[in-house]
Amino acid sequence: MTGSVLSYVLRFVLFVLLQVLVLNRVLFFDFVNPYLYVLFIITLPTMMDRIAQMLVAFLLGLCVDIFSGTIGLNAFACVLTAYIKPFQNKAFGPQEEFGIVPSFTTYGVAQFVQYSSVLVLIHHLAFFIAEAGSFEHFGTILLKTLCSSVFTMLLIISVEYFKSRK
Repeated sequence: MTGSVLSYVLRFVLFVLLQVLVLNRVLFFDFVNPYLYVLFIITLPTMMDRIAQMLVAFLLGLCVDIFSGTIGLNAFACVLTAYIKPFQNKAFGPQEEFGIVPSFTTYGVAQFVQYSSVLVLIHHLAFFIAEAGSFEHFGTILLKTLCSSVFTMLLIISVEYFKSRK
């Protein structure tokens, strides 16, 4: 159990550092930005309590916010993603298993991509709506959400592909 917790702490730190030091500097066409750190929330074990997942997601988002200067936007989007995650687990995850870690190997490639795509879209939409502060430029919000989600999903699929090949 201690090894598992240590593994998650190290992954947490790795995702925060990767996001704030590398991916936050990647910006295509002035509005497409990958948010790979959401994969940490997506792959939290299904047996983990919803409140605990939301707390971990809040801490993850807050850490990214602190280093990005986004004042709670990531924390908000992460908590919403963690709140919705159990519903997605029921919809896309294996029904006979409890306590698994969502991945290509446990969900299957197609189901994992569907599962994570919905969560990424929710995360990104929440983030960009909060960032805009209104629905005045909803078309731009949708475009940023869709483009950033596609790019994020390409990164997630790449990471999961390499993880599953081990």
